[in-house]
Amino acid sequence: MARDGEASRRRLLDAATAEFGEHGLAGGRVDRIAAASGVNKAQMYGWFGSKDGLFDAVFDDQLHRIVDTVPFTPEDLPGYAVRLYDSYLAAPDLIRLTSWHRLERVRSGPLLRTGTEVWTGPKLDGVVRAQEAGLVVDDVRPEDVYALVIALAGAWSPVSGVHVATPDDDEADHERRRGTLRRVVARALVP
Repeated sequence: MARDGEASRRRLLDAATAEFGEHGLAGGRVDRIAAASGVNKAQMYGWFGSKDGLFDAVFDDQLHRIVDTVPFTPEDLPGYAVRLYDSYLAAPDLIRLTSWHRLERVRSGPLLRTGTEVWTGPKLDGVVRAQEAGLVVDDVRPEDVYALVIALAGAWSPVSGVHVATPDDDEADHERRRGTLRRVVARALVP
């Protein structure tokens, strides 16, 4: 019985991830989540208390994918930015979910209200080490280096205000963007 409950809970979280990734918290519909997962609303409310609780559970469930999909390499920021670009192509749902969380949950300050030091602390420590080794400019604060690389890599992400890249784009366009991204990050952040 416990396995059935675990499988149902997983189906519910997966369906809610897709729904909230596409529509956000305000636009997401519990009826669609229940239908897609095959889990009734009463059970969903029993597990998560509310639609808000389900949204928070989805974000927590996906947090490791959002933050660590691409291993951070401060000694190769241009390469890291390109790998982020590719990850945004492969998992646009994560970028949208992160953006909805920013818009509907944490409008200012760090995206992660709790545990920020757990998720970003090692990355910032890596930037400091790279700066000390002369691999990253030292006149930009580590948290700003990290934020800039993520922002630059997201220039063509699913939440871009200019152009959203998709896997269906011509490979020559992807290569052009990767090259541009690599050069811009290197010029801005690598001595």
